[in-house]
Amino acid sequence: MLAAVMEEIGKPLVVKNMPDPELTPEGVIVKTEANGICRSDWHLWQGHFDWAGLTMSTPHVFGHELSGVVVEVGKNVKNFKKNDRVVVPVSGGDGVCEMCRRGHQNICDHPQSPGVAYWGGFGEYVHVPSADFNLALLPENVDFLEAAAIGCRFATAFHGVLDRAKVQGGEWVVVTGCGGVGLSAIQIAAAIGANVIAVDIDDKKLEFARQCGAVASINSRNQNAPEVVREITKGGAHVSIDALGIAATAQSSILSLRKRGRHLQLGMTTEKEQGFISFPSDLIVATELDILGSYGSPAYRYGDMLDMVDKGIFQPKKLITSTISVHEVNSVLEAMTNFETTGVTILNKF
Repeated sequence: MLAAVMEEIGKPLVVKNMPDPELTPEGVIVKTEANGICRSDWHLWQGHFDWAGLTMSTPHVFGHELSGVVVEVGKNVKNFKKNDRVVVPVSGGDGVCEMCRRGHQNICDHPQSPGVAYWGGFGEYVHVPSADFNLALLPENVDFLEAAAIGCRFATAFHGVLDRAKVQGGEWVVVTGCGGVGLSAIQIAAAIGANVIAVDIDDKKLEFARQCGAVASINSRNQNAPEVVREITKGGAHVSIDALGIAATAQSSILSLRKRGRHLQLGMTTEKEQGFISFPSDLIVATELDILGSYGSPAYRYGDMLDMVDKGIFQPKKLITSTISVHEVNSVLEAMTNFETTGVTILNKF
């Protein structure tokens, strides 16, 4: 199969032929039809999670926002068959650990994330382990591009906004960082009736955020975002979402909250922070703020999310700004280094 292969951390991926994946009794082989290029791919490519014990071996094939067609089925698989159209949830699990048994496979003790635990959608074919537990069928009206746009960033925002922060219609929500996950959070929160304020340092991304449903936007390079948020909302946001993961955005998000507000941390840190950001602890105590973490999405929630996409409530396809071939993956990853990408880019040509 043809694939974009990481042969060395931080070095350009090499497009070359690699061995096709081998089928296991509990797995399926999926032919990749579309795969989103996510900032998490960039983090892994840069080796940013080495400090946390997640070191990628080489050669490796990234790609965790994957949709496609089942072409081979293991003998023990019960719920999927050849030619099924599927999306591969980003937060795969083993199905047997305590977290999986309690419905939290997104924080499985032995995570099975595509493009991380095993080779992913930067290649033409992908073997998905424990397929009965780690696949979701696509509704007839949801195409592969839209499914890939759901894969990680949209699903992460869905779980975070609805399941963790429990955003309600009429609430004020401030989203800091208008990359893929931030734009997804904006669209989802707006779709359920929240009033969303977008914060970024790029006017182009802020304009796109307004197209996704934000009722106001703030360029934090030119304005003090927490002050402007408190002015717009007459006291502060009910929910703040940091969709980037650096100290400045996390702190700004928390400072934008009203009393008893909820902060949702979606963005992951880089090598600079190495997982630690200082928070205004006295403010958190004195105003009874909730600090929430959210990671990926349990696979069982994909059915609910896809149903809402099928009904037109959510429209992740609107987040797609470009489609590329496997030979163009490097240019997207390099652009992410300088935060030069807007929206979601999908690999759909080999």
